[in-house]
Amino acid sequence: MKRLLLPAIICVSLLTFAPRNFAADAKAQLDELVGKVKEKIKNGKTSEADLGDELKSFDTLISEHKGEKTEDVAKIVFMKALLYSEVMQDDDKAVAQFKQLQADFPETEIGKKAPQIITQIAAQAESKKVQRSLKPGTVFPVFEEAGLDGKPLSPANFKGKVVLIDFWATWCGPCVAELPNVIKTYGAHHANGFEIIGISLDQDKDKLTTFIHDKQMTWAQYFDGKGWQNKLAAKYGVNSIPATFLLDKEGKIIAKDLRGEALESAVTEALK
Repeated sequence: MKRLLLPAIICVSLLTFAPRNFAADAKAQLDELVGKVKEKIKNGKTSEADLGDELKSFDTLISEHKGEKTEDVAKIVFMKALLYSEVMQDDDKAVAQFKQLQADFPETEIGKKAPQIITQIAAQAESKKVQRSLKPGTVFPVFEEAGLDGKPLSPANFKGKVVLIDFWATWCGPCVAELPNVIKTYGAHHANGFEIIGISLDQDKDKLTTFIHDKQMTWAQYFDGKGWQNKLAAKYGVNSIPATFLLDKEGKIIAKDLRGEALESAVTEALK
């Protein structure tokens, strides 16, 4: 389940976006341009080279309406920024466009959102950087926190054990769907040295506690009630769940995001 890092307005796909409330001429021009962009995206053309003509057309539109500091014209700049951030995944160029939006249209509703969007793009980029560093063979950076039960909790406490670090939540459908496999693997291998540390992105402690009890999840859990702003999720760059890290007896990452039988196979091998 993917975290929505940007405000809802920027998470709308170009495939379904329908601009509204534009001045007649700007609206017609943007309608035509967005139509061309949608058609290319549907055909799998999503690179900057593929969309070069359309990017030039955005610049032409912006130039034609230069001096019109309206919400309507701000949306043209916004759409170009959206193209970079959501389709081409180019954070640097997306940020440059949002900075232009902020500078040129500071009094518009979209322009006022630009600083927040820029901050969130930066956070997203940092999360990707952290995730890239957490690769198999590297030592998992430890944490020292209080668990849900109030006791000290750290992967370092389980040295010599095989440990699954499991980011999850009771409201996450894929997490709940995978849970029977996690419970099965824990039951089969816990006595031989397999441990789990759950890191819950829930916000309702009572709901979490009841769920854990009902499902007989007897392993340690970390919970701070902050949802997607969970302290450890931020530390490890987690922006989608379930997210798991399987650690060997020395605390090194064996694999990430194992599912189904692959988890039990990896645990069995690691315990040999």
